Amino acid sequence: MDLTKAMEVSASGMYAQGKRVRVIAENIANADSTAEKPGGDPYRRQVITFKALLDRATGVEKVGVRDIKRDQVTQFGERYEPAHPAADANGYVKTANVNAIVEMADMREAQRSYEANLNLIGMSKNMIQKAIDLLR
Repeated sequence: MDLTKAMEVSASGMYAQGKRVRVIAENIANADSTAEKPGGDPYRRQVITFKALLDRATGVEKVGVRDIKRDQVTQFGERYEPAHPAADANGYVKTANVNAIVEMADMREAQRSYEANLNLIGMSKNMIQKAIDLLR
């Protein structure tokens, strides 16, 4: 594989992981949100999915973001807070379906993937530089 193509693949991976980190950061920032009115829903966690993209010009398969969707599987939490304006008749308030521990684990995984792609770009750059030095 051409080293510049390897760098393109890594750059697409970095872009995708950067998007993933932004989604996770938004989830963490809204982890303590509650519903605004009785019967309303609080912030719903977002999940990101990836897809393979074929760059027809170079013949390289890259990674891209397929979709960013709301997590419809994980249930909202509840907290007993009868004085809250969004409390139901029993005094419970719906809380976001964000688990900070899961989000931090996902953040760490995204960070590692980003770093791996960055290291690959660095190695490709060094190999190109060494090839240029040999030609001198």
